[in-house]
Amino acid sequence: MPSYTELRKTNHFYYFIKFTLNVYSMLFSLMGLCVLCVGIYAEVERQRNRTLEGLFLAPAVVLILLGLVMFTVSVVGMVGSLRDNKTLLHMFLCVLCVLLLLQMIALTTALIFEKKTASLFQSSIREGIKHYYDDLDFKNILDYVQQKFSCCGGDEYKDWGVNQYHFCNGTGPLACGVPYTCCVRRKVGEVINTLCGYQTLDKQRETLHELIHVRGCIHAVNLWMGDNIGITVALCCAVGLPQLLGIILSCVFWNLLVDMSQSADMVDFRLKKMEFSYSELDLAGAGWCMCLPRDGGYLPVPEAEPELDPIDLHLRKLKKQPPRTHAQLRELQQSRSATGLDEVDSRKLKRDY
Repeated sequence: MPSYTELRKTNHFYYFIKFTLNVYSMLFSLMGLCVLCVGIYAEVERQRNRTLEGLFLAPAVVLILLGLVMFTVSVVGMVGSLRDNKTLLHMFLCVLCVLLLLQMIALTTALIFEKKTASLFQSSIREGIKHYYDDLDFKNILDYVQQKFSCCGGDEYKDWGVNQYHFCNGTGPLACGVPYTCCVRRKVGEVINTLCGYQTLDKQRETLHELIHVRGCIHAVNLWMGDNIGITVALCCAVGLPQLLGIILSCVFWNLLVDMSQSADMVDFRLKKMEFSYSELDLAGAGWCMCLPRDGGYLPVPEAEPELDPIDLHLRKLKKQPPRTHAQLRELQQSRSATGLDEVDSRKLKRDY
């Protein structure tokens, strides 16, 4: 079993990390595009059907922002992994780290300041209840939550008193009542009585247990999360683990590209610095993006020169030297005479003779 250090030097490891990160980014870019399209469609419908300006809660806007962020970040990661662009990969890595860090900070803050978080949600839901019949997106979401978690309002059922159709000073059929999604259902599939919450806001909660749900949705959701801790952890992991996987893949691939960029035989990284042109390279196997590594590289390998004896090497060096002038030869002879080299050379010749 090869070690990680040996494995990361192989081309198979490079291909695996590269295309895994590319597929990961492509899937999230498609998801972001779908969320963005749904958000745009919901916002167009909301603008067409609403009758009140300045709505506080707009789920369609949240979907648009979420889809836009997912699509933009994923496209940066996809292009960076496909083209081996270290700048785009570094940007993708930093954005993922910042997003994951912000989510962790928000979750930690919500757990530490639980009361302030609950009051913030309560004020937001009360503001949304004011425009309950003017924003179909918020109406559908709140109706689903009230039916799913058997709750009514934000903090309690009396939150519905802020709605102009439900406060007790009104004269309509909904006055001093709550929507039918707050009502207690005794049988599954029974016919819904839309006026089951009539005249309930002015009554005490002890007398309403058989008619409507008196617990607020904030407390009901908190109790459900505490009773279903496994599902809660699974939801947190479903949000955080894909981001953590993207961080790990992009970090490994970026470090791999940094090591590869230090090699002199990489097409995209060092071609200009090595002063080679594309016509001089054997790009078979480089791929259409001209960035895939190959065993043996792409740079031309010079032919091996035959071994030469020392005399030939000395003659080749002499040929490379420029010819000397008469003045240079005269100076050389005078220097040799002054140092006694001529006398030594003459004695050496006589001895050899």
